Amino acid sequence: MSGWNAIQRIKRIEEEIDRLGFKFKRPKHGDWESEERSLSLVPKDHEALPIYSRDAELFIGSLERLEDWINGVRWARQYDMMLKLSDDDKRAKAEQKEKNRILMRMIKEGKQVEGAVE
Repeated sequence: MSGWNAIQRIKRIEEEIDRLGFKFKRPKHGDWESEERSLSLVPKDHEALPIYSRDAELFIGSLERLEDWINGVRWARQYDMMLKLSDDDKRAKAEQKEKNRILMRMIKEGKQVEGAVE
């Protein structure tokens, strides 16, 4: 894969994974050069996907398999919305609740809160 279309494809994928709360990362295990395990996705920052640890690899595979995986995530979210199980507001509220739980645990344990001003 090379050329302008490949660049545009990768840019679209990067934008989509950013919207979903992920970033690309080199897989912790496996052969980086292998086509089958060439990239991984982790939460993009301390605000995104708070239920997972910051180094959790939520996807490992090739760019082609990533596109299929993203389509599955989109499908699952749309299905939950059709069933009225979840929507963007419910997801944001649940994520904020998890962030608050993590923050309270950190305060109780006396740990440094990320982003706090001393």
